[in-house]
Amino acid sequence: MIGQVTVAAATAVSGYDLFRDKTWRVSSKSRRLMGIAAAGSAVAGDCSFDVFIDQFHVGEFHNLALGWPTRDHIVACRGNNIPPGATLSAIMKTVPTTNPINVIVY
Repeated sequence: MIGQVTVAAATAVSGYDLFRDKTWRVSSKSRRLMGIAAAGSAVAGDCSFDVFIDQFHVGEFHNLALGWPTRDHIVACRGNNIPPGATLSAIMKTVPTTNPINVIVY
């Protein structure tokens, strides 16, 4: 696992980087992005975010369930390489309605 984050719905506005204050978003060693699991908000599928490795767009991801994500919620990412010093970010597109958004990065 690379990292995990919980962001309140009031904070996760459109354009907000979910990984903003996390030390694991940048590393001095090479990593592989194997998958992302997202859950939370009031209804499954009601919010989305874009994941980037520096300026490379990995994809758009949605919350797949309420509560906390598990391994059943992982969306595979083809093992994208994250070079040393590259920044991993998740930019909100469609905001969560009421509950926090929870993301685990593998």
